[in-house]
Amino acid sequence: MPQEYNYQAKKIVAVLAEKLEMGVALNVIGHLAVSIGAYADKDIMGQEIIPDASGNKHIGISRYPFIITKANKSKIRQAISEARNNPQIFFVDYPSEMLSTGHDDELVQAIGEKEEVDIEYLGAVFYGTTEEVKKITGKFSLWK
Repeated sequence: MPQEYNYQAKKIVAVLAEKLEMGVALNVIGHLAVSIGAYADKDIMGQEIIPDASGNKHIGISRYPFIITKANKSKIRQAISEARNNPQIFFVDYPSEMLSTGHDDELVQAIGEKEEVDIEYLGAVFYGTTEEVKKITGKFSLWK
């Protein structure tokens, strides 16, 4: 029996730095999507396995809308700052060091050596109630 829920109650909004090259943008969104799916609460995901009429199994996807937007880097920083101060928002950020390091240990070291104010964010993804996410991301333009 399918679980009842309001798919409009929550949303996921990714924001990418405008003017990213397409390959970089796809890399950023891919990493952010994997991270939000892995670390957000279990409520973010729909049914785990969806069988079709032929008996094949399909892995389920997010049960809430996932919108991709763009903004300049200063607005991304501001959105991240607002999310840090809002316990109702779960977010993942993508610092530019993700592109210049190869191994996760290198990333951990590179981020650990920087003050937050010196980190350049290429993107972030925000998850929470539609109302709270909209407060942070509502003015961003859709990615086209």
